[in-house]
Amino acid sequence: MQPTAPLFRRLRRLALTTKMVNGGYYKGTGSGSMGRHTKHGGYVLDYAKVRTYVVPKDLKDFKDLLIKTFSSQLTPFVTKNMELLKGDFEGDPKGGLSGERYLEKWKNENGMD
Repeated sequence: MQPTAPLFRRLRRLALTTKMVNGGYYKGTGSGSMGRHTKHGGYVLDYAKVRTYVVPKDLKDFKDLLIKTFSSQLTPFVTKNMELLKGDFEGDPKGGLSGERYLEKWKNENGMD
């Protein structure tokens, strides 16, 4: 059974999967091996396989330009003037880490089991 023409056009726009193609197509994840495993459970890097990226020489100037351009527009999502909230653990020498305090609170909320 064939899909209709409009549905077939929509299917063609989707990403190609291994099930759409006969044998011989391997998509992979882009994570190739960077070395080999040893018989003792270690891993030896093969620096010929390690990916290296060339950084432009004027990257520092570019970064400074970006900071000058967008520094007035970039603002944090959270305010820096947030007051510190402390827990209410008076009378308990261990504070919030006390197991007795947890069990007492659990019994008060859920009853005895």
